[in-house]
Amino acid sequence: MSISIGIGQDTHAFAPEGSTRPLVLGGVTFPGERGLAGHSDADVVAHAIADALLGAARLGDIGQHFPDNDPAYAGADSLKLLAQVTKLLTGRGFRILDVDCVVQAERPRLAEYRQLMRERLSQAMNLEPSAVGVKATTCEGLGAIGRAEGIAATAVALLERDTDSA
Repeated sequence: MSISIGIGQDTHAFAPEGSTRPLVLGGVTFPGERGLAGHSDADVVAHAIADALLGAARLGDIGQHFPDNDPAYAGADSLKLLAQVTKLLTGRGFRILDVDCVVQAERPRLAEYRQLMRERLSQAMNLEPSAVGVKATTCEGLGAIGRAEGIAATAVALLERDTDSA
């Protein structure tokens, strides 16, 4: 067996004022919140986790697998993209052991949605919710995130691979 770790990061600006785009984080829609701009649903949590998984498997990044200039991914549900990444990894002999993600945002507050986010993310990756961590922090008013211009997420993933069958 071999163990590998990957890190992923994603940042999206908020969609323009007046946009009807929903805010989706970790597969959860936040009612009444302004959505993020992006080609897919702009779920920075799912994107950061997908990048961490792909990095741990040394399979590139989310942009290589789901290009933002491909019309097939316009408005795509990022949990479905995360599920596709999971399928790619398992097809290559990897098993996801653990994922942890921290969301940087001035708003919205994530506390009441954190468990639902963990459940949705874990379903997409065929994991128990206990193997998925989601935390949140603010930037204390510093930088673009601190000025509430967008949201960022950073994730780490731990994978195991059976090197005898690979």
